[in-house]
Amino acid sequence: MEKLLDRFLRYVAVDTQSDENSESQPSTAKQLNLLKMLCEELKQMGVDASLDEFGYVMAKIPSNIDKAVPAVGFIAHVDTAPDASGKDVKPQIIPNYDGGAIDLKGVPGLQLKPEEFPELLHYKGQTLVTTDGTTLLGADDKAGVAEIMDAVQYIMAHPECKHGPVMIGFTPDEEIGRGVIKFDVQRFGADYAYTMDGGEVGELEFENFNAASAKIHVQGCNVHPGYAKGKMKNAILIGQEFQSMLPALARPEHTEGYEGFFHLISFKGSVEEADFAYIIRDHDRARFEARKEMMAKVAGFMNEKYGKGTVNLVVKDQYYNMREQVEPHYHIIDKAVKAMEMAGVKPKIQPIRGGTDGANLSFKGLPCPNLFAGGLNFHGKMEFVPVESMEKAAQVILNLVGLYAE
Repeated sequence: MEKLLDRFLRYVAVDTQSDENSESQPSTAKQLNLLKMLCEELKQMGVDASLDEFGYVMAKIPSNIDKAVPAVGFIAHVDTAPDASGKDVKPQIIPNYDGGAIDLKGVPGLQLKPEEFPELLHYKGQTLVTTDGTTLLGADDKAGVAEIMDAVQYIMAHPECKHGPVMIGFTPDEEIGRGVIKFDVQRFGADYAYTMDGGEVGELEFENFNAASAKIHVQGCNVHPGYAKGKMKNAILIGQEFQSMLPALARPEHTEGYEGFFHLISFKGSVEEADFAYIIRDHDRARFEARKEMMAKVAGFMNEKYGKGTVNLVVKDQYYNMREQVEPHYHIIDKAVKAMEMAGVKPKIQPIRGGTDGANLSFKGLPCPNLFAGGLNFHGKMEFVPVESMEKAAQVILNLVGLYAE
């Protein structure tokens, strides 16, 4: 049987970065390399698995008990975030971590330091997997993928392990908010499911942000600067003015817990025209709608000031807070809590300051809270994951399978 760490290292070696500017599904063909690999590995284990035209791997392990019990699903995404390169990942294995700074050897002088990331100290004595400083690691969410596959390997190798129907799903494009747009919940066949896409050990989440994207085009007017008085409209400066009219403290670097934000994620342009993009986030639906309305009012004001058509704003909703869909089925949270306690893990129920495929799946009729996969510092070169946390996550999956069989 393949060890969980070895499996994880195989998966992070495959470049699966998604692309928000692509219109295809999956957004990048290279994600299919890992999806095909997973589908084939499931078949080799004896699991009925398929990969469809949209890049969804779906698999089913039939029940081996006589009574009818709910079908439980486990889902993880294969893509890595566009924020940092996921190509040629060179993981570093740090056995028996001593609590000190870790050299990220791909970039001379770069270190993962507990002074900057104090959560490192929670994992003294454990085996850590880090990046080498040149790429992200991909624990988001290949740790989740590896944990699910490890649990499947155990179930298939131990027929004495009693279980009801177990459904497995792997998805593309979660990082760009399109992970389950075409996911067929009915074909998947689960009554309840869990995404293995959370952070540090113990995390259990059934609340997430309401989310939208906002793209803004500013049409300026470029005139020779020597003769520009009363004529020039500098698109760069108009864009900066737009930003200045949003609340200065409503930015990610100033918020936590249930606090929402406007996040300027890109800005490019010239005097003649400029384009910039935001993401809008809030746990509360009313405040979420108010944030979108604020951006519309700012755009309207700018057009009154500089002329109609100067600022064009396009806002698109991405996903909503899953709480309203999950809470009526709170027994699935209770089972997750028990499954963690059985594994010696202290549950930490908290809101996600982000989103998962589970949010959209919940609104598609599949209640789907999010469980820890073990990684930390996602989306960048400081990402790391403790091996022991991945092992605990795989055990929680097996515990849940057993609880649903009761």
